Amino acid sequence: MRIGLQIPDFNGAGGAQQLGRQLATVARTADDAGFDSIGVMDHFFQISMIGPPEQDMLEAYTTLGFLAAATTRARLLTLVTGVVYRHPGLLAKMVTTLDVLSGGRAWLGIGAAWNEQEARGLGIPFPPLAERFERLEETLQICLQMWAGDELPFDGEHYQLERPLNRPPAVTLPHPPIMIGGSGERKTLRLVARYAQACNLFPGPELPRKLDVLRAHCEAEGRDYDEIEKTVIFRFDVGRRGERVSELVDQLGSFAELGIDMAIGGVAGAWSLKPLEVMGSEVIPAVAGL
Repeated sequence: MRIGLQIPDFNGAGGAQQLGRQLATVARTADDAGFDSIGVMDHFFQISMIGPPEQDMLEAYTTLGFLAAATTRARLLTLVTGVVYRHPGLLAKMVTTLDVLSGGRAWLGIGAAWNEQEARGLGIPFPPLAERFERLEETLQICLQMWAGDELPFDGEHYQLERPLNRPPAVTLPHPPIMIGGSGERKTLRLVARYAQACNLFPGPELPRKLDVLRAHCEAEGRDYDEIEKTVIFRFDVGRRGERVSELVDQLGSFAELGIDMAIGGVAGAWSLKPLEVMGSEVIPAVAGL
């Protein structure tokens, strides 16, 4: 099993003046510790599960470009991009740029979007859920077409591109991997089976059923279930002195038994760096063989 770091909260940096320096230090520490990936949320306001909307929140792709320069090995992604936040042609270009400048470490994390408050707050159109899923599928098709070097016009229901040119091409072949976030059984997991290289699910008692549903969609799509990377969003807490490491390793082991390949999430106390170092010295090696 692999471990990915998500950075969902920028309050620990000590304010805007210190944020860049502190964030680079966190990223370098995680990179050196052996985290497989470093991700950020694609939100413009802080989400209610973490804090009030007024808390500091950085724009995701600008931040990932900064993290690319601060790291050398970890994969870089959003968990996950809201499909309506960027035009798909621009999104494909942004992920390609990240992939090129990071030496082939970019992923496209994407989902149907849910935070209407921030969209309305910034004047971003936020159509009904059914339309957002239609736009999600067209966006996936556009990204794959552009990454394949196909410049023919794209004429969809929601998007029309006269010449989807994408130069330079992505470094990663055949294209930056796609991770679709969400557990919806009828639409989201079907799109995973059809288009994605990875899924991002929620932990909990329904997780085994979600994996069974994904397997069924893969069978219907003629897709090899085993080639899809299964990930869960998870919060890591090693304790102030590492006293929870054993408990954490056991929890991760239970995910591995279900066939989960990677757990991704925030690390409690990450801005102090010590928990990241404990993750690197005690947790990541312990679960590597699971």
